Amino acid sequence: AVGPKIFQYVVKVIAQAMQLLYTMLKIDQPSYVLLQNPPGLPSIAVAWVVCLVWRSKLIIDWHNYGYTIMSLIHGRNHLLVQIAKWYEKLFGRLSDYNFCVTNAMKEDLWEKCSIKAVTLYDKPASYFKETPLELQHRLYMKLAKVYEPFKAQYVTESVNSSAERSAFTEMDDKNGCVIKTKGRPALLISSTSWTEDEDFSVLLKALEDYEQYIHDGVKLPSLVCVITGKGPLKEYYNQLIDKLHFRHIQICTPWLEAEDYPLLLGSADLGVCLHKSSSGLDLPMKVVDMFGCCLPVCAIHFECLHELVKHNENGLIFRDSNELAEQLKMLFLEFPTLEGKLHNFRRNLRASKQLRWDESWDQTVLPLL
Repeated sequence: AVGPKIFQYVVKVIAQAMQLLYTMLKIDQPSYVLLQNPPGLPSIAVAWVVCLVWRSKLIIDWHNYGYTIMSLIHGRNHLLVQIAKWYEKLFGRLSDYNFCVTNAMKEDLWEKCSIKAVTLYDKPASYFKETPLELQHRLYMKLAKVYEPFKAQYVTESVNSSAERSAFTEMDDKNGCVIKTKGRPALLISSTSWTEDEDFSVLLKALEDYEQYIHDGVKLPSLVCVITGKGPLKEYYNQLIDKLHFRHIQICTPWLEAEDYPLLLGSADLGVCLHKSSSGLDLPMKVVDMFGCCLPVCAIHFECLHELVKHNENGLIFRDSNELAEQLKMLFLEFPTLEGKLHNFRRNLRASKQLRWDESWDQTVLPLL
């Protein structure tokens, strides 16, 4: 950490380039080098040099543009952003094959960079699926040891006294039968890396409106809102959450173990996505995983989102906090007795029989190789 930031950045890039070049030249000669971009600085240039040495083929898998992500912090006109833009276009054209995650990006790569790409949509891994009720209960009981919202909040007369209870489920100790608790809260989940491309104040404002709906007498369930992940802005949003005083909404921000995340997605009632693409050309992987679990989604609008979220078919698209609040009210009205739209969305996701990651790879990538 010496000198101006741009000097530090240049030194960092040169050091990473030398490390990466040294490491890659030590490996056995590959037929192909498959590189995901971003991050592409300095890896695209280094991978191209290595491929020249090895006489290998370079494949770039375009998930976004690195320079548009940099622009979220520095602004589009910053010198570093302009250099990164020039660099990506120059070295991107030197690849042998290209994949990208949307048809919109495919068109953009061709129009702006003369790069011919094949669309390879992200698909969920096979372990993203609906979670059986018994597994849901075990997960809730595990999380209840650490997170208050998963604990049973109260006991009604109808509840079996021998039952083991979470906020959402109960299991009879005698026969091991698990049922969903009457009057349970709805489980809302969102996942994030807590970065500038996701504005969680939109969700927090919508939850304030949702609380007001209940106060005004609308028949809505209590909400447990789980926001998973870790990243640079987590502490900032946790401070905002601490200032909220809800009576009917509980928010927790856990970092889940890898095996628990798909189980929780497969147990939730609704997913919320606040990812706004820096380029407007990539799609949120979290929604792909949610759909793998047949979990309906409310997602914030951006240019090519329609390639993944079909409005009123597998979820809803909103533009601001007011629209999200209205969607939450509509979806959770008289929940869990009535699950009209939520049930229809889930049924459509089940019926879609979407490809899994390995099947999609076999269909799209193998013919190219």
